[in-house]
Amino acid sequence: MMPAHVPDEPPLTYVDSFDIPVLFRNGPAKKPRRQWRTAKHNVWNGSDGFPAADGWYAPTTTWREIIKAATEVGRDVTPHLQNQPRYAHGELVARVSPLYAYLGSHTVNPRHPVPGAKGRRLTWNPVYAHGTERSAKNAAGYRLGMTMTEWACRSLLGLDRTEHLELGGPVPALSETFKDPKKKLPDLWGLHETEELYWLIEAKGGNVGLDTLRKGWAQLAAGSKVLGAYRHRTVLVGACVRPGDDLFLTIDHDLHPGRPPLAPAGSEADHEVAVPGNLEDRLGDSDDALIGAARAQMLAYLALRSAPATQLRTVPVPADRTSRHRRSGLTTPLEADGLTLAMRADARGATAGSDQHNLRARIRTWGLDDFLSCRIPGTEVHLGMSRGLFAACERLHEEDLSIARRTPGLRAEDQLPADLELSDEAQEEQLLTQRRIFREQQEEARPRLRALVRNAYERGSTREWSNLLRRSQEPELDLEGDHSLLEAATPETYVAVNRDDLAPALT
Repeated sequence: MMPAHVPDEPPLTYVDSFDIPVLFRNGPAKKPRRQWRTAKHNVWNGSDGFPAADGWYAPTTTWREIIKAATEVGRDVTPHLQNQPRYAHGELVARVSPLYAYLGSHTVNPRHPVPGAKGRRLTWNPVYAHGTERSAKNAAGYRLGMTMTEWACRSLLGLDRTEHLELGGPVPALSETFKDPKKKLPDLWGLHETEELYWLIEAKGGNVGLDTLRKGWAQLAAGSKVLGAYRHRTVLVGACVRPGDDLFLTIDHDLHPGRPPLAPAGSEADHEVAVPGNLEDRLGDSDDALIGAARAQMLAYLALRSAPATQLRTVPVPADRTSRHRRSGLTTPLEADGLTLAMRADARGATAGSDQHNLRARIRTWGLDDFLSCRIPGTEVHLGMSRGLFAACERLHEEDLSIARRTPGLRAEDQLPADLELSDEAQEEQLLTQRRIFREQQEEARPRLRALVRNAYERGSTREWSNLLRRSQEPELDLEGDHSLLEAATPETYVAVNRDDLAPALT
């Protein structure tokens, strides 16, 4: 049973901000003894790469930022959902529910306060501490590790996108070596534009100790050996937390010299402008960035595409994308965005009594756009995106359907009945092979798709939502807003969480 002193009370409502202590160092070492409370932390001023000096930092983030990382990290399961897009909701639930189930927050008084810190940190809640079995704890640790690794690499350090290494890695010529099932390799890879480096990334989560970190370092060393001829960085993120302690990250890293990274297969890099930051910040300059941004949002696209009409709404945001370019983190909280608040207030006052069709047309002439959104069933998370990105995702989805139709063996209907008797390991290997085939086909199609996806994005930006959704009725435009939500946006996406359903504050 839980101790009697643990209060039985609902989650508290509070501002959606937390401090995440982060220790940068050049290799695995023993777990620091409460230095996340006692050490003097540096102020995090934002970075497009690794900070100039190792040591302790204390960046502040939001629950929305963490949830966005959770929904976007992991295997691309969308090839398996071509005929059943509604199951995208289930995958999204699986990615966020462990965080809601087991994380809480508490107030802290560090020995050396950092200016601007919120004084709240994340920790395991009493359910995890007193009522959760080991297998569930391991699963929660895995999801926490992947989520916080994605958050650290993208929101803190400016990495464009992470991808699973199991699909073959960044260099096509080395693909078969990366696919070697005998090699214990890291989880993820990415290409950092500012550093002009490949990143090999391993994620660990839970009560992460030295033995676990050493195993992760060995996985990175194996991946580094394969990629050795190319300039790259190895990154080991340990998301460590124990009941009653603060969630903190150790980021162990090493730099490996070599040849510059290659342009993506089939890309026209010589004609594109490489601008550091989030992929969405440079969709106008790079067709490859547009394809990458759309691929990253395919799970959200399938969820929106398959949601019942009654669950869809559109939310107004400024049409000027530069107002949401990356400054710190990936998202711009809208409750603190004066431009959004002012434009919404003006629109409410000037459009009172207007029907939905005229209302939508009028707000666009005033510089507002409306992003499609829906609540993911089983969660209090709302995801959404712009018209243009929705149309780009639709074009990629059509290509994925075509790949499945023309490639023998990818459809479940094409599998031999005897395959149903395979062991778990053999079935996993079969699914992995299918994912790799899909990835290869997607990359082969990239040169042809570049212009098609660009055209879809540009045309989609001016189409009605009813046309994009292929439905007779437009989703409701929500100018009044849901005051129970904390909203955030990127140039092309939307995320919101319920104020009353955040990680509960512990006493």
